[in-house]
Amino acid sequence: MEDVLRPIYQERASQKNTLGILIIEKKRPVSPVTDNFDVILLIIVREAEQPWFVKHYEFEGKNAAMHIVEEKQLKEWVDTSSYRRAVEWLIEGQVIFDRNEYVMSLKEELRNFPQEKRDLKMTIEFAKLIRSYSECKDLYEAEQYMDAFSRMVHSLHYLARLSVIEKGFHPEVTVWNQVKRIEPEVYKLHQELSKSSETLDKRVQLMLLAAEFAINSRTLTCTKHLIHVMGAKDEPWSYGELMVHPEVQPYSLDLGALLEFLVDKEIIESVQVETKGKRIFHRKYQLRKND
Repeated sequence: MEDVLRPIYQERASQKNTLGILIIEKKRPVSPVTDNFDVILLIIVREAEQPWFVKHYEFEGKNAAMHIVEEKQLKEWVDTSSYRRAVEWLIEGQVIFDRNEYVMSLKEELRNFPQEKRDLKMTIEFAKLIRSYSECKDLYEAEQYMDAFSRMVHSLHYLARLSVIEKGFHPEVTVWNQVKRIEPEVYKLHQELSKSSETLDKRVQLMLLAAEFAINSRTLTCTKHLIHVMGAKDEPWSYGELMVHPEVQPYSLDLGALLEFLVDKEIIESVQVETKGKRIFHRKYQLRKND
């Protein structure tokens, strides 16, 4: 298959802007990793007119997708898991062109999974878990059990991804296969939710308790990234300041739920700052000071 595609990628390999090329072949009849294409060509470039460009091909009854991705875009995907397939492409892909061992260095960094990048990913998944858990609890209390069940499935998915990151691995698209090997206790929760003989409302109720315990036991570890950002200055932060902070951007959509959770847990405290209006205050946030 590589021979057939060689004319397509050789032209790219000859360009100085190209840093590396990987090929990922479909291994199963249904392949989420390749979006069911027979082959993926991942071409990493230093700069491009658009950060991500995709082209589709057909040949000999097969199909292929070529992804030309700017280095900056690829690193953002890797650091934030915003496009999980990219991580698997880098880990599993066969390197067919590598300028100055750029791709091999990238693969090595993925294997090592530096702590600062692990902290960011944990906070991203933890923030999603907090929001999803809160929504599930609210739906359960409103006796909307089907919707609560659906929300709990999402919550366990975030918990699964979080548990994989805690062990030093990048979550795969098929994350539950990973969890079964790496964190059987979390896998067991998923089995209990989906296969228990209990009534639907009872299953959700039990999972809410389990999820609450899992959240509380991980709070300090999984919010290290935000706490580090907030500790960079002594003055309280407005919500707007935090939301646009470059390091917080990857979880800005879930920042409100995360802050409220940390205020409730007395890890962060809210501070009232006077406005021009009577009895109206700006609400700002700072790390809780030890008495």
